[in-house]
Amino acid sequence: MEPNIKRRSGGRSAKSERKAIKSIEQMKWKIPYNTDNFIEPLDDEGVSAIDNAAMQVIEEIGVEFLNDEAISILKEAGCIIKNGSYNVKMDRAWVSEMISKAPSEFDIIPRNPERLVKVGGRNMAFVNVSSPPNVMDLDRGRRVGDFESFKDFIKLTQYFNCIHLAGGYPVEPVDIHASIRHLECLYEKLTLTDKVCHAYSLGSERVEDVLEMARIASGLSEKEFFSKPRIYTNINSSSPLKHDLPMLDGAMRFARRGQPVFITPFTLAGAMAPVTMSGAVVQSLAEGLAAIALLQYINPGTPCVFGTFTSNVDMKSGAPAFGTPEYIRATQISGQMARFYGLPLRASNACAANAPDGQAMWESLNSMWSAATGGVNVVYHAAGWLEGGLIASYEKFVMDCEVLQQFQRYFDPIITETDKESLAVDAIQEVGPNGHFFGCDHTQERYKNAFYSPFLSDWRNYEAWQEAGEEWTHQRANKIWKNILNEFEAPKMDISIKDELRSFVDKRISEGGAPTDF
Repeated sequence: MEPNIKRRSGGRSAKSERKAIKSIEQMKWKIPYNTDNFIEPLDDEGVSAIDNAAMQVIEEIGVEFLNDEAISILKEAGCIIKNGSYNVKMDRAWVSEMISKAPSEFDIIPRNPERLVKVGGRNMAFVNVSSPPNVMDLDRGRRVGDFESFKDFIKLTQYFNCIHLAGGYPVEPVDIHASIRHLECLYEKLTLTDKVCHAYSLGSERVEDVLEMARIASGLSEKEFFSKPRIYTNINSSSPLKHDLPMLDGAMRFARRGQPVFITPFTLAGAMAPVTMSGAVVQSLAEGLAAIALLQYINPGTPCVFGTFTSNVDMKSGAPAFGTPEYIRATQISGQMARFYGLPLRASNACAANAPDGQAMWESLNSMWSAATGGVNVVYHAAGWLEGGLIASYEKFVMDCEVLQQFQRYFDPIITETDKESLAVDAIQEVGPNGHFFGCDHTQERYKNAFYSPFLSDWRNYEAWQEAGEEWTHQRANKIWKNILNEFEAPKMDISIKDELRSFVDKRISEGGAPTDF
């Protein structure tokens, strides 16, 4: 019977457990490049039908923009808005024109230029789990998110080379007051990582604070910092067919400075979107494209990513379901449509499981394969997500990183080389029908790097596994994350820059931070 996820009593201390294993051997930093043929469920007629339906929603039904500044801008652009209304109807030709201005590929440059992330094309970058209110591990069980756990997950984000972007808060630290949470959290992000960082669009003060903090951390002048994409935000529509005030405010501030904006409608078929997956994708496109059109009108060429978060609900309970057959197809269709519009695509490594168990991994693998086959460029929540996004799991973070590395290896072109040496006819002739390949020269010259070597999977037979302690996967992952945190070293940052960053944070805290009402 599989061990329960609960608080342990007795046994070795965390400190002794950390010393029990060695540092893992992980793959080098690399942005995976997806060389596969994408799965495209729609024929040309189907693509045209979905495009036409999305544009019909935008033209005839409209999307609500609950932001007076956005309404004023869209009126100037010639969109149809009745007096006193937030409902915006856009001409489809204008929407298409605006979308065409968005780049299909762009780079985001963090404070460490060696961690540059390429977005779009066939690039596929991975983001840590973002925004759960709760956290869980084998030792302490499920609990409300706190600042120490937040910092732990930021350290794991920095440590693993297969995580390319430090997304939203990997767990919400509710023990830090909301008025100053963005200050303390981004300070830890910018000092504990040197990777691309995300900033929430939750009010003008927060956005201005984090943009200035990212600039300080870079050591660049304001002009130089905003000359290229260096930090990004993600906004979600309030499905169905709404964009709210603070997220629009943040998106517009980012757009004016040429910083990337990910627009991700959260459309659950059967609840906040039509029960048919094609209908849910149509609504998702209408919400996303309308917002992208606004941002391109404000600043043509603003890097934008269309995000798909289209899945279904359990019609028995109403609970969100992820990693389902419907989720896979919706992601693939969204990928096909994103390429049709020339936009990069964001999706998620999502699951509905409540523990880092078999269900968690098969649902996550379904999500990951939907991303790989759908041509997704940025995979959010790539490591650590549980309970439909309500839990950040230490053990699952490690388990997911094992999977991410395997995808990275899967995309490695060396696996499909067809040169004479790789085809190995001479080796086959040498061994013949009665030998084996362990000792032949062809194997001896290549065996060290011939195959992916896991840091978490246990390939021993049952007897050897049993003799070693019969540890299940999440138990091994538990030891690994403890060891990583025990040995973690923050990336270097010039002390004067770090002091300036801390001084900015302390000053803003003394001023009261940001208002908590929008």
